[in-house]
Amino acid sequence: MKVDGAKAVLGIDAAWTLKEPSGVALVVEQRDRWRCVGLAPSCEQFERLGDGEPVDWGSKPQGGMLHIDKLLSAASKLLSDAQLCVITVDMPLSLEAIAGRREADRAVSRAFGARGCSTHSPSATRPGNVSLQLTRACAERSYPLATADTPSGYFPALLEVYPHPALLALMQADYRIPYKVSRRNRYWPKNTVEERKKKLLAVFRRIQECLAQRVADIEVSIPVSVESLSFNSLKRYEDALDALVSAWVGIQHIEKRSHAYGDQLAAIWVPD
Repeated sequence: MKVDGAKAVLGIDAAWTLKEPSGVALVVEQRDRWRCVGLAPSCEQFERLGDGEPVDWGSKPQGGMLHIDKLLSAASKLLSDAQLCVITVDMPLSLEAIAGRREADRAVSRAFGARGCSTHSPSATRPGNVSLQLTRACAERSYPLATADTPSGYFPALLEVYPHPALLALMQADYRIPYKVSRRNRYWPKNTVEERKKKLLAVFRRIQECLAQRVADIEVSIPVSVESLSFNSLKRYEDALDALVSAWVGIQHIEKRSHAYGDQLAAIWVPD
């Protein structure tokens, strides 16, 4: 694709099941700087953002089917004349139905396992049809899945990404960043509930600060106080940050600073 105007990336932190929400981020290159023009902790809120309704970070995000047409429609409204070049998705994707661990999963685990960033094992049910339907829908809309045969920098494309190794590059870290709400007890087993909340918020802010050095106008305020905050309410910030990290990987891909781990059926893209 030849793009004379601004390029854009849509990043999706896709839930593996229909019960959980999927975070969404939209970034665009403007005046030699990448900027965030849309960020929401769920598809529904991102779609409303396209209609001019600000995200209510205090409300609980809803799960449901990921409708690519609705996301593309909202993105189009937010982008004006920019061209959406890459869609990045934090979820196992493949040209064939996924039945178990793929070469992409094994390759990333070999490369980053010693740094705490091995992949989860997909199955026929998780993400199952959610993944296959998304891959096919994007291909039908001229965003084919990028595999190990796809050159870095090629677009339009759909990219599978994995935030954990991406964060190693973003934050110049030696080991996996502890920011997953569900793993809080493993990260800090000796801390109190309140202390774990504070630690999670501190890591969220560090991630946002690193992203802000590369993407301007990130409009999300990570809470400062843990008073009245539940771990469930913290998950929406995790999902939004994952969507932003996913979008940043798309930026790296457009700028030919990405590497594919996998084979001709599926690949996980990681920043160089």
